[in-house]
Amino acid sequence: MSQTAQADAPELPWIDEGEALPCPDSAWGANAPAPGLLAAGVDLSAARLLEAYSQGIFPWFSEGQPVLWWSPDPRMVLMTHQFRLHRSLRKSLQRWTLTPGFELCFDRDFPQVIRQCAASARKGQNGTWIVPQMVEAYEALHLKGLAHSSEVWHQGHLVAGLYFVNLGQAVFGESMFTTISDGSKMALANLVSVCLQYGVHAIDCQQNTGHLASLGAQEIPRSLFLAGVQKALNGPAIDWQSQTLNWQALESLKGFQ
Repeated sequence: MSQTAQADAPELPWIDEGEALPCPDSAWGANAPAPGLLAAGVDLSAARLLEAYSQGIFPWFSEGQPVLWWSPDPRMVLMTHQFRLHRSLRKSLQRWTLTPGFELCFDRDFPQVIRQCAASARKGQNGTWIVPQMVEAYEALHLKGLAHSSEVWHQGHLVAGLYFVNLGQAVFGESMFTTISDGSKMALANLVSVCLQYGVHAIDCQQNTGHLASLGAQEIPRSLFLAGVQKALNGPAIDWQSQTLNWQALESLKGFQ
């Protein structure tokens, strides 16, 4: 995602603390200047994030803007069984997993992951949407066991990772970073393998990017996405901290050789 969220949109609903977020189905107009933008406010507490994600809504704003809440239509989603484990990525995983000091894990250092994501340069962007207020909010969500990180370590150093929100069996991807070739892809493959193992059918990717599409993500109608979220919310929780790459799950993917 970029940091070009729409600011000063006319007639945008303002949400005060304690008020409920609007339902995406009654959103502020598909033909509005910023389709998918539902409301603005100031509350970015863990409780507000929990309310939002359970309705398929996420925050996205830049420094100096109010908290902007989004639910795009269509929605970019990676169906886990459609993840494209390209030959080059598979070879990277095979090579790195045999490298001394290399580890794939979860939740070892969530604060460092989100800060590395915030600091990573993005093509075509001059800044980041992961502003300090966002970092603080997701760290609070992590302490509640609802935000997690898939991490790539080498010789005691965090070299790549991504963070995500997980409610039941609903998984919402947020951002990733890497300092090595294929690092963020390996972090995603790590996440996908555990999702496959536990029957998580989809990972929310929020908006369309060529990078995500190359890995198998696709756009689906928001109504279909929201129905899937509601069904997944009641799924059993996953103990992420005890997980690591599941090769057997990846081998179940179509086209694996």
